[in-house]
Amino acid sequence: MAVLSDADRAKVRDDWMAENTNSLGAMTKAELRAAINAIDDWVDTNAAAFNLTIPLPARTALSTKQKAWLFYFVVRRRFEVS
Repeated sequence: MAVLSDADRAKVRDDWMAENTNSLGAMTKAELRAAINAIDDWVDTNAAAFNLTIPLPARTALSTKQKAWLFYFVVRRRFEVS
């Protein structure tokens, strides 16, 4: 899967800012965008390694979208605030 388009990366920034008001601190919108770009690039670079981490049969039974959702749920749980 390719990296997000410029418009999609801007949408991520806008969505994040809408949910995290007053959370930028001294960081600028451009710096936040650079972080989003780096994370998206990292996801693209490491997609194959992530897929190989998933044990069989889940690796072959789950779709790419299902694997992404599973990753999202695990990360969300790890960082949820009680």
